[in-house]
Amino acid sequence: MPNGNRPVPQSLTVLIVDDSAMMRAMIKRVAHLTDIPIAQVLEAGNGVEALQQLESHAVDVLFTDINMPLMTGPELLREVIKRQEWQHIVRVIVSTDGSAARREEMAGLHAHAYLEKPFRPEVMRDVLAQIVNSGS
Repeated sequence: MPNGNRPVPQSLTVLIVDDSAMMRAMIKRVAHLTDIPIAQVLEAGNGVEALQQLESHAVDVLFTDINMPLMTGPELLREVIKRQEWQHIVRVIVSTDGSAARREEMAGLHAHAYLEKPFRPEVMRDVLAQIVNSGS
């Protein structure tokens, strides 16, 4: 997906959205262990909190779970799609639901990658490297 002619930053601002604080901490730790430059990692416990973070910060990559209270991952992605200023955000799903139907639904919501929990750190590194290298 094109990045809307936005230059790829030297380091990424990442938003991690998951209702499990432990999972957010794990994703954050793994992101920092990659050789990809991360400027800032923001966190949200659900889609509503994620929208607040998006309103106040320029985010490059959004990692989101699917099943969360208040606003689910799919609902969040629908909101992101509506906003022109957020079109450049690379959307990555992190979920235990790896079914073909769920993957197809997320692809329809312009998810760039789908990480199935549990995942190996190398998988996240590869996704982040692809983002940086492709200018997505």
